[in-house]
Amino acid sequence: MALRPYQYHIIYRLIPLGYYLLRFYLSLLRIKVIGEEIALGCLTDYGGLIAAVWHQRLLLALAYVNKFRHFQPVIMISQSKDGELAARFAERLGLVPVRGSSTRGGTTALVGITEALKKYLAVVHIVDGPTGPKGIVKPGLINMAQVSGAVVLPVIVSANKAWIIRSWDRFLIPKPFSEVTIEWGQPFVVPRDLESDRYEELRREIENSLSEGYAEADLRWGWKQPL
Repeated sequence: MALRPYQYHIIYRLIPLGYYLLRFYLSLLRIKVIGEEIALGCLTDYGGLIAAVWHQRLLLALAYVNKFRHFQPVIMISQSKDGELAARFAERLGLVPVRGSSTRGGTTALVGITEALKKYLAVVHIVDGPTGPKGIVKPGLINMAQVSGAVVLPVIVSANKAWIIRSWDRFLIPKPFSEVTIEWGQPFVVPRDLESDRYEELRREIENSLSEGYAEADLRWGWKQPL
């Protein structure tokens, strides 16, 4: 159900309060990071990275963003009114929003992120987009890496206790004081002269790396599959 203009106006005014509540909530989570040296090494070796994460686990990943805020990571956010709300939150978290999506403003967003990577070093990319399908890596990720030269790093995020929302992706909200693991996967280098038959193969490799990584991480907590 779409919000009315006055409702958006009220929400805009509440963003500062919402931000501090979000920071307080995230501070209650117990974060364990695995493989951070991989990310830092890629920043040195490749000059840029794209952190690939499912939409379902974005909130868990935000608990870790603050550590990298001095890099001012870039994030693609839709051009909708809801996206405007998300963009304002993102800025307060230290992220640099670029507006667009795979279905709306995709070309503009790709150009914007490519340009942003000349100034900033990292992108947080929601690889299955804001509307899904769930767990499917969209081609924009490959295009982004190919044009920018940034390396793709799968980010595996899981929690031992979480609420599951009845949304298209079964969005996870970790419960306060729950344990959250954030694991950096192995890098995928996308050549600028990538051949067409290799394009889909590489997309599937990244998709499988994420799917398998999330399944293994969830299984360690005893979650039933699939989440």
